[in-house]
Amino acid sequence: MVRNFFVGGNWKMNGSVALCEKLVGMLNGATIPAGTEVVVSPPAIYLDSVRKALKKEIGVAAQNAYVKPSGAYTGEISPEQLKDLGIDWVILGHSERREYFKESNEFVGDKTAHALSAGVSVIACFGEKLEERESGETVNVCRAQLKAIAEKVKDWTNVVLAYEPVWAIGTGKVATPEQAEEVHANIREWLAENVSKDVADSVRIIYGGSVKGSNAAELAKKPNIDGFLVGGASLQEDFLTIIAARQ
Repeated sequence: MVRNFFVGGNWKMNGSVALCEKLVGMLNGATIPAGTEVVVSPPAIYLDSVRKALKKEIGVAAQNAYVKPSGAYTGEISPEQLKDLGIDWVILGHSERREYFKESNEFVGDKTAHALSAGVSVIACFGEKLEERESGETVNVCRAQLKAIAEKVKDWTNVVLAYEPVWAIGTGKVATPEQAEEVHANIREWLAENVSKDVADSVRIIYGGSVKGSNAAELAKKPNIDGFLVGGASLQEDFLTIIAARQ
């Protein structure tokens, strides 16, 4: 099965009105290759202005959303509110949310199911820490994180999985193409055994962790790497090189 290439840009807690305008201008002038889907994720306060200014060919994602449609949850944003703004994507389960805000596997699973039920597509993140990789626990950690999502999700049509080894995020260290491919292939095998072969064949599994224009093309050659979730490089022109990695 041919899976469309997917490139996400996670701006994290970076940016300003001026930088958003600059990045939107850069993206509006870019040619998106056929068979490639691009989604960018600005901080919540800029979602509306970025969505209105950015060409419709490029999607916009929130960086987080809560597990309720509305209510007395100060500081939270619901998927229903995102949908109301015309925001069709959300990143959930990012390692920074798991680490700094103590989001559990189960909570990420609940949030993923709720976002999907509200009609918002999900980039669901998973990945191991350095000590977990060094102790040989990579597969077990990743499978446990995915199991919590799989237990709550019935329809995977609007899910993109993002493998982000925590030790490679923002560190300059990158999983080798072989290391990343090994995990991606293992996750696809797990999906075939525990969800369905159809889901395993169709769901896109993207890689994140210090992706740059200089390493994206090599990573993109691997059969089970269906794109990238890009951090720092998504704030630079290098992002356009990454978008074109599979040309």
